[in-house]
Parts: sequence; structure tokens; C-alpha cells
Amino acid sequence: MSIKEKLESLGKNSIQLKIARKETYKLGATRFGGKPDVPPDFIWPTYEGESYDHVVKDRPLTFLAQLNCAELAQFDAEHLLPDHGLLSFFYETDTQCWGYDPKDKGCARVYWFEDSSALSAASFPADMEEDFKFPMVKIKLDSKPSYPSWQDFSEVFPDEKDDDAFNNAWDELTGKDPEDPEDRSQLLGWPDVIQNSMFSECDLVTQGYYLGNGWIKIPKEVSQRAKESALDRWMLLLQLDTVECGDFELMFGDCGHIYFYITKEDLAARRFDRVWLILQCC
Repeated sequence: MSIKEKLESLGKNSIQLKIARKETYKLGATRFGGKPDVPPDFIWPTYEGESYDHVVKDRPLTFLAQLNCAELAQFDAEHLLPDHGLLSFFYETDTQCWGYDPKDKGCARVYWFEDSSALSAASFPADMEEDFKFPMVKIKLDSKPSYPSWQDFSEVFPDEKDDDAFNNAWDELTGKDPEDPEDRSQLLGWPDVIQNSMFSECDLVTQGYYLGNGWIKIPKEVSQRAKESALDRWMLLLQLDTVECGDFELMFGDCGHIYFYITKEDLAARRFDRVWLILQCC
């Protein structure tokens, strides 16, 4: 089987998110920023961790985006997401946790509000700073084929060493250069990897292993088991690229992405409280 055929066999559907221009408020609509639409009993999530001034305190998470599941359904070819309700994404954008420390748990949250009829616009927490109240930006949806980056491809096919041939095949299948810095915000599909494959990382850090410089402390059998099984267990839920609108810019690290991962089992059971976030940048 050629590299192109191998790459083609791994193709998945993804939902492209084009986040571009200012939006006006509409209850329950898909959008980035603004105030989230939430049920009456919603409690704004917080994250307790060390801030840049080295103070450990509860900080409100930033509301990133909400996605109307009924609007997503026509683009969700594999029917992986709920077909009703609202998915809402939050992240602690002040310190921007990287996700390699088990203590980062809670720095990102995802909610599925199943009953859209019970929603109304939330008020920002009284202690939320203005910098973390993002402008409302329109999100356009589209479906597109998604193929793994070289880092994930080589995890599936470890005997393949020719990354130039891979890049040519990737370019042929997508019509794009894998290094092209286009807007790469998306739901589902394969992540656009900047540093290294993240599936094993998600598996290990959620087991309680610190990955900052602690890989050598992980038992070999645990690390090997994660390497062998994580690709089958974990999947990308949301990848968010830099967001720009007018004079507003949200960048993760140095031209990076944040990735919300979830196990296939948890997605099927709608356990969005079990997502894990990783940040990668250049």
C-alpha cells in the first residue's frame, strides 16, 4: 500500500469553523465569544491555579464559543455529535494551561445544554476582567475531509520514514500544503499537530502522570499501553486556532492551537465533563 493509500484510509470528516466577522446576538446560535446562553441553574466555571502573579485562587474561565448542535448535524457525516442542544466551550485564557500536568484538570470545560428552550444569556461574573470578555464573532460551518499530520500518521504506520512523500500525498489529497497557515479551527477529524502526537499524552496525563519532564518516571508498560491504545480510545472534539476580528486577537502561545480531546466512549455517552485540553504552539 502506498503512502497516499495509507493516508487515504485514515481519512475522517471534520467540521470547519470559519471565525471571521462580528456577529449580532441570537439566542442559541453558533458563535464565538459574547455571553453564553445557559440554563437557569448554570454556575459559571472557575479554575483554581497559580496566576501570573503567583497567587493561587479561583478564576472564572473565559467563554470561548457555543455551537448549535442542530446546525452542526448537517455537517456531521459520521453522526458523532448530539443533534440537538448547545455545546459550550470554556478555557482559562489568562495563564493558558498546556495540559501536560494533571493539575491542569478544570482549566477547560465543555457543557452540553440539551434543552435549548430553557436557555438565556448569562451575565459575566463580577470578578471577571474585561480582557476575558471576548467580542461576539460569527462562525461559518462547512464539512471537509481531514487527514492526520505526519506525527499522528507515523504513530499508525511507524515503519514509514519518508515525510517528504507523506507531504506530497497530503497535498495531493487536500489540495493544500500541510504547512499552510490557513485558519484551522475545526470540530472532529484529525488535529493539525504543531509539536507531537497528543493521543498518548491525553491517556497518560488523565491517569495522573506529569508530562512536563516526567516521561522517564512513567512505567514502561504504562507508556507502551498508552501508545498502543490511545489512538483507538481518544479523538479530537475541538481545535481552535488564532481568532482575529477587527482589533481583537486571541492567540494561544506563539501562533498555537488549543485542542479539546475526548474518549470515543465519553463522547458516545455525552460525558463532555471528561474532556482534556492540550495547547501546542511554535
